[in-house]
Amino acid sequence: MEKPYRVGVRMPKIRSKGSIIDNGMSQADKKARKLSLEALEAALEAAEPQKALKSRITLDGSALRVGLREFDLKKLTGIYVVGGGKASGKMAETLESILGSQISRGIVNVPRNSGPYRTRAIKINEAGHPIPDISGMEGAREMLDVLSHLKESDLVLCLVSGGGSSLMPLPRGEVTLDDKQWITDALLRSGAPINEINTVRKHISGLKGGWLAKTAFPATIINLILSDVVGDPLEFIASGPTVPDSTTFSDAIRVLKLHGLWRKTPPAVKNLLLMGEKGLVPETPKENDEAFGNAYNVLVGNNRVSTSGAYANLQDAGLNCILLTSSVEGEARHVGTVLGSIAVEVENSGHPLPRPCGIVVGGETTVAVSGSGKGGRNQEIVLSSAMRIHGIEGVAVASFNTDGIDGPTNAAGAVADGKTLARSEKQGMNAKGFLAQNDSYNFFSRLGDLIFTGPTGTNVNDVSVIVLTT
Repeated sequence: MEKPYRVGVRMPKIRSKGSIIDNGMSQADKKARKLSLEALEAALEAAEPQKALKSRITLDGSALRVGLREFDLKKLTGIYVVGGGKASGKMAETLESILGSQISRGIVNVPRNSGPYRTRAIKINEAGHPIPDISGMEGAREMLDVLSHLKESDLVLCLVSGGGSSLMPLPRGEVTLDDKQWITDALLRSGAPINEINTVRKHISGLKGGWLAKTAFPATIINLILSDVVGDPLEFIASGPTVPDSTTFSDAIRVLKLHGLWRKTPPAVKNLLLMGEKGLVPETPKENDEAFGNAYNVLVGNNRVSTSGAYANLQDAGLNCILLTSSVEGEARHVGTVLGSIAVEVENSGHPLPRPCGIVVGGETTVAVSGSGKGGRNQEIVLSSAMRIHGIEGVAVASFNTDGIDGPTNAAGAVADGKTLARSEKQGMNAKGFLAQNDSYNFFSRLGDLIFTGPTGTNVNDVSVIVLTT
């Protein structure tokens, strides 16, 4: 048997860390910035896909254990790997390091330019994100081709992580790729939460919403999931390709109407959804479908794991700490105001923690784009926070997306302290104006306070940290 090669574990650090720390105007500010960035780096390490996957999969002779289930490789006809997402490339590497030539065939879709990845049996197919493209569609078709002739004695390992919905597009019926691109862009710009976005995407897809599991039946399918959805609802992570769908065509229509998109929706999408609502097109597979009797889901990582890593780092640094929540949602600028207000409360009353302290928050916010600027939800959180913490000494608010890409930018997030507004005013920048234009990227770029990591190979939502030093 071919000996599996080893995968080196190396998570990207914050490349701009040194310059961000140096931007602090006092030693107390520099310290707060340093501690906040180190906490974010710890959050990345905790969300490492290799570590997460190896804790769930072991091979002892011919005994393969995946989660709570065990398989005898001698009784399996073949092992097949499919999937997609921002962490799926590293998950594929790790899987090959465990199984080697036991893998019969595989393909996973990953974001373009996120590699390189070292795999042999598993094809790495680069595709577009967040807007789906033809490469992603061709990869999705190949996945269904891999699964369409399997037997009951076959095992499928599905590697799913955040970004999978965009990376595995397979238009259903008369819907075209152009239609899916329009729907994805419009929903993202509308500020709709991910559950609503994926409700629509599931109903115009031939792969998501349980259809992948339907294709793989009667083979056994194990879905290995790295969650990027608040609360970890499995059917909404990458739009649940192997999970029963509880939503309906009517729900998808309601979402488009709720966000003022129904009248502009492409005719083929409208027609499909209306036909489905009338029962003329099959609904997505539901819980009673026989395909799910052979489908099992294993959650290998989520935002709670990542925020816990940040919390532990701050605690080890000697700070009074609290992990406030890993489930924050809402408009980014409003969440930023709340985070800044918490820092103000610590400054004024010593609550909820006395200095020195660190407060960790995780989840995923949204941005309803109304301006013509450039930015991401984490950058908006920090810009909004900066307006509340103005004038406080030794404070920092840092927020980033664990995948390393915040919105349509090359930054992961940003950092602000109590002197950020004063520094911006010296450069003739008005923070409120930049926020109104959704132009947080250019605001922090001119200050040198953008967080850069590059693609991290993981994706478990966002992490925000508030630090106040003594």
